[in-house]
Amino acid sequence: MSTATRLVSHEGLSRMMGNCHVRFLGEGARATWTPLPDQGRERYHSFTYKEYGNGARLENGYLVLSKIGRLAVRWSRAVEGSIKTVTLSNEADGWYVCFSCTEVPAQPLPPTERETGIDVGLKVFLITADGQMVENPRHYRKAERELKKAQQRISCRKQGSNRRKKAVQQCAKKPQHVRRQRTDFHHKTALALVREYDVIYVEAIQPANLSRRPVPVSDGNGSYLHNGASRKAGLNKRIHDAGWGHFLSILACTAAWAGKRVEAVHPAYTSQDCSGCGERIRKSLSVRTHVCTHCGLVLDRDENAARNIHWRGQRLRGVPAMAGALNREPVGL
Repeated sequence: MSTATRLVSHEGLSRMMGNCHVRFLGEGARATWTPLPDQGRERYHSFTYKEYGNGARLENGYLVLSKIGRLAVRWSRAVEGSIKTVTLSNEADGWYVCFSCTEVPAQPLPPTERETGIDVGLKVFLITADGQMVENPRHYRKAERELKKAQQRISCRKQGSNRRKKAVQQCAKKPQHVRRQRTDFHHKTALALVREYDVIYVEAIQPANLSRRPVPVSDGNGSYLHNGASRKAGLNKRIHDAGWGHFLSILACTAAWAGKRVEAVHPAYTSQDCSGCGERIRKSLSVRTHVCTHCGLVLDRDENAARNIHWRGQRLRGVPAMAGALNREPVGL
């Protein structure tokens, strides 16, 4: 478990991080950064004390760091369990400290004796096997215009000026706000699902592969053919905006914390197979309604996939689901 808390007094930290590329961070500390060229004083954004008590400790509500001193902390919540590591990070709006703890007591929720499958998407964020939808908030799309203006404001400022530094700081807060909105939405959605269901089945998707660029296609004359990269770029942006991978990680952690379970099933053909009879109906991504020519079932594409995920999860547990699900061919499970 990790607890992130904001630091109130951080002048010493700012001075130290500005000079840490030429001197030791302190006893027990380790800096983490991405080595980009010409980054200078801004290349370090966080450092970690790998062992609590060896350079970092708590004392009467203050955080005491080796060679830095006592720092006032604005606590977001009480620290529970045994602290193992302490990480300090420099965000766009200030300094934060994160305590990684073990032996934290779980807080199980009362059982509901219900289970479901969920299918994540872009038209709606997710849909359950019983047809409940969660709308996609599209946080980044809504904030794109303000982010563009903030970036343009930087380009109008003279390099090295205080006005440019202030514009950079204001611009950095835009994506941070979007990121926090998305994380808050993921946490609330995951908690709502965990409160309602004991077992939740999800697809074992890999969002990084889904948002990968198309492979360039050479025409043999030194040029390249159109491969739909510009069209795929818009889809990739929507996938990153939804944050499927982040949500599924939060859902699994929230379920484990509450004494519930999240099971991943094979994602192959969940949108193509009919949830009523098991017949495979081929359809492109633009077709949003499932129409089975075998049994006549007409259903939203995503809800049909959620039902298939539910049946497939039950089959993994050995629970007879329905005749159509039991008659399907194996898909590599």
